[in-house]
Amino acid sequence: MKKDLFAVLILVYLELSMRAGTSPVCPSGQAGCHVPSLADLFNRVIQQSSRVHGISSDLHSEFEQYFFPSKNFLGKRKCHTYGIMTPADKENAQRLGRDQLTEVILRLLGAWEDPLSQLYRSMSQDQNQDFNHYSSNKALEISDMVHELRDGVAKMAEKMKLLGVLGNYVGYTIPETLPPSSAFYFYEKGEVTSMDHHVLLYCFRRDSNKVKNYLRILKCTTLPALDC
Repeated sequence: MKKDLFAVLILVYLELSMRAGTSPVCPSGQAGCHVPSLADLFNRVIQQSSRVHGISSDLHSEFEQYFFPSKNFLGKRKCHTYGIMTPADKENAQRLGRDQLTEVILRLLGAWEDPLSQLYRSMSQDQNQDFNHYSSNKALEISDMVHELRDGVAKMAEKMKLLGVLGNYVGYTIPETLPPSSAFYFYEKGEVTSMDHHVLLYCFRRDSNKVKNYLRILKCTTLPALDC
């Protein structure tokens, strides 16, 4: 406990030192604007990830009830992010170092940006206007939110690097190192079905839940004295 408290005090000291030594400039040009602390940045991305997961869960549930109310033929399918090694539970996630866990979060978010854009375009062009006009708007909202979330996590990671609690090599994963996206096969074949959409929504609901939980664990391992 003393060790954790000491680590937090060091982080607070470093942040105060950084603020004292700089005069931040706001986008509007005003000097002296508020510089968010690491705790602020954590709270922002955790709140955003919770919103993303909530909307994705609602859309998946509504989509399933509309197209597959019986659920008799909804078998398991491999998600396109299967190649990203993720901790199976809270205990395993806590065993990962901050660098590894941050990298997993960034990889998951990066792997979804293009599939979500494709999902939106496909739904917006679907002839089933009864449901897909609503769902395509939700898909666009999720796509935009994931882009904002990834940017927020990247800013948080940069802050952690400045404070010396994250390795400098941690960052966005280049596309070539991501697993082949079977999600794009749906769109390349030219005939996208409701089942294809369902698979993507199911997989994104699962991965957005992982991101939400991993961010909370990362906050607790980095700032253990704050709401953990």
